[in-house]
Amino acid sequence: MEGLEASISNHEEVLDNKDWRVDSDFWTKEPYRNPDLSYVPIGNLLTQSQYGISIAMNEDGEGVPIYRMNEMHDMLCDYTILKAAEVNDKERRLFGLNDRDVLFNRTNSYQWVGRTGLYKGNEGTRAIFASYLVRFRTDETSILPEFLTAFLSCKFGQQEVKRRSRQSINQTNVNPEEVKEILIPVLDMGLQTRLKDAFNIAHHARLTALEKVNEAEQTLLNALGLADWTPPEPLSYSARASGAFAAGRWDAQYFRPLFAEVEHRLSATGGAVKLGAILDINSRGRQPNYSDEGLPVINSKHVRTNKVLLDDDNRRALEAGSPVVIEKGDVLVNGTGVGTIGRAAAFLHEQRALPDNHVTVLRTSGVDPIYLAVFLNSLLGQLQIERHIKGSSGQIELYPNDIAKVVFWDAPEPVQAGVRDTVLSAFNEERRAAHLLEAAKRSVEIAVEDGENAAMAFLDQVEGAE
Repeated sequence: MEGLEASISNHEEVLDNKDWRVDSDFWTKEPYRNPDLSYVPIGNLLTQSQYGISIAMNEDGEGVPIYRMNEMHDMLCDYTILKAAEVNDKERRLFGLNDRDVLFNRTNSYQWVGRTGLYKGNEGTRAIFASYLVRFRTDETSILPEFLTAFLSCKFGQQEVKRRSRQSINQTNVNPEEVKEILIPVLDMGLQTRLKDAFNIAHHARLTALEKVNEAEQTLLNALGLADWTPPEPLSYSARASGAFAAGRWDAQYFRPLFAEVEHRLSATGGAVKLGAILDINSRGRQPNYSDEGLPVINSKHVRTNKVLLDDDNRRALEAGSPVVIEKGDVLVNGTGVGTIGRAAAFLHEQRALPDNHVTVLRTSGVDPIYLAVFLNSLLGQLQIERHIKGSSGQIELYPNDIAKVVFWDAPEPVQAGVRDTVLSAFNEERRAAHLLEAAKRSVEIAVEDGENAAMAFLDQVEGAE
């Protein structure tokens, strides 16, 4: 019958499978394998396979950074880790990540399961990893970790992972023991080394981007003469009742002297203005009605410091009913979350998007949006955000009307242009890294489809265009 998927499997072959897979999806979705390549089970090429630690986490930076499933993008582990965990010395040694460890996400949504990232030890403190991740270490005489990462991330590796996954109502799981049974082509070490080089170049490009973002904030503080400023923190202070009535706030936190000092220093520049006076749009999104089509949705996890994540992992929704649609040049602000509230980034992508109900969209024609985002992320912006947030420690919010109260320094054009150029340079480095890693992944697919010589020629072409 036309369109019918059918295959015949040997009974012994079914029994030989570690999980005794008898479901039809597993046997009808076997991926293509190049008969000219030599394939070996992944497990035969590993020196270690280890589950992460199951432990309580915090967003206060207490303990050591801990990787979770959503902190891997473009086949590299992120450099900003949002959570930490307090572990003892034995646990730190047991679960501490080493440079070039491969992290594999074994459970979550169907979309996330199988996500793989290479760890590059760059954050200064040896990180650990959570229990829904698995650490793989490879025998580098046969297979480099960069190649394993690229293979598991490419369409052939993902097909292998997805056919081994098991879906329930709320989550999808894949048994790491089954991942070890995946047949991987053992490519020539010369090609694998080229993949390693691509990962290294991309890694350094991303580090350069991070340095440039820090440089942009330093440019702002230097222009204000506040590069070495330490906010005052007296042991006691008082405030007038009239000020409390005017602000509608009765908590002592709101009246800390350092907040008044920030506003005083900004006002002394002669270029201070309340954000509400210069914003054309200051609006939160709404909870999306997710669908298989429409615009990508930006949530609070996608809004990083001076960077918005936008890739195939963003869920989609139709724009009908959305109070605002994100355009290139808008500034996005995270409106909730301990440790992440108030993070801001200019949206530099060409693709329009939708904000969810925890993301506020700022649009202005009066100042440079990239400079505005850097200001909000700077010490001056973050102290004011800290003042205006509302709620308890477990559920805090930053609403659009609070953002409107932030005192902003409308810096001279040369300062804004300098900040803008530096952040744009960082954005271009990020794009360069993503392009190199996508090319590395594609080269693995070409090696499977057309052979290793074709993959090498493709990488030559990519490098020639750099």
